[in-house]
Order: sequence, then structure tokens, then C-alpha cells
Amino acid sequence: MEMPRARVPCQPGPQFGSRYPGDPRRLTLHDFLPDEQLRGVENLHDFAGMLVFDKWTCNTNGRQTIFFREERHRPAAQGDGLEKEDQPPEDRDYRAAMIDQGFCFNAGEWNYPDAPLRGLYARNRVYEGVIGMESFAPWTERVEKSVTERVLAEVIREIPPEWYEDDYDAVTKLLEQLYRRRTRVPELLLAAKNTTRQPFPNWR
Repeated sequence: MEMPRARVPCQPGPQFGSRYPGDPRRLTLHDFLPDEQLRGVENLHDFAGMLVFDKWTCNTNGRQTIFFREERHRPAAQGDGLEKEDQPPEDRDYRAAMIDQGFCFNAGEWNYPDAPLRGLYARNRVYEGVIGMESFAPWTERVEKSVTERVLAEVIREIPPEWYEDDYDAVTKLLEQLYRRRTRVPELLLAAKNTTRQPFPNWR
């Protein structure tokens, strides 16, 4: 593992794996889309939901995203002389996948230094569907009602102890703070809304 000032050998044991969003032989991936294509992303509303998550967990990085679509080919017309693989891909919309949550809980610091612009995606266009706090309601309600102390206790049991260096007290404290933050998410969203950046252009 390449660190800023050192190299740390990989250790045997459970490792984190990030799943590829499809068949790499048939998938087109981009980390940027022009505005016109960005408007057509099928799950653009998920950016609002992800912002709820990023505010709740204090992601101190900007939201990282990739865009992908599966290329499917039209069957060749009879007598057109083109093989199937030569056909142009169908005009299909892209989907967004949210990646790289490594700076949640302020990265390795395990604290919550909130700041209004943290966690936002770099381009306001993805938030054009936000018209008010009600646009975040499906996600804020899930965070407040579904994330119980029992759920978090089950999460702790699933984390390999070596991932938190067997410091059970530290990870328990982290999740206790996370539980208390559930009801603060609307306040943190409003703080982002009131910045000079104005990330939600259609907020009424």
C-alpha cells in the first residue's frame, strides 16, 4: 500500500473488494459526461440520496462518481453486409455509480468536522431536480427511522476486528456518534443550500 511517506506490505486476511458495475467487455465507463448527456442519466435523482449519506457520514471529499452504460448492438439488417459486432451501439442512457467512500468519517481521523460544501458533487446540474427539503425526504426518513442502534450493533459484528486494529471502543464510539447524527442531516443540507455556491438551482 502506497502511503504519503511509507509503503505498507499487504497483509493476509479479509480484504475489501469494489465490485465492477457490469461486464467489462460490454460496458463503457466515464468519470465525466458533458452537460447534455448528464441530463439524461437515468438515476440522476440518486445524487440527492447520496448527498444525504455523505452529510450523515461526514464525507470530507467531493462526491466521486462514474457513469456507465451497457453497449447492446442492433441485429444486422438482412443483406446490409454488416456483421453483428460492426453494428453501432443503441442510444442508451447512462447510469451513475457512486464510488470511493474513503473520506467518510473524515478519512482515518474518525471524527465529523462538518463543512457546508463537503460531500457535494462538483457540478450543480445533478441537483436540478431538488426543489426543497422534500426532495431529500425518501433518504432522510430512511436514515432516521431505519438506522437503529440494533442495526449498527449488527454492522459492528460484520466488520473484521483487524480492520479497526481490535479497538472495539473506538469503533463503538464512531457508530454512537453516527447514530446521534441521524436527525442532523436536514440541518446540514440547509447549510449547503445557503452557501454562495447555491448547489440547488431550483430550490423554491
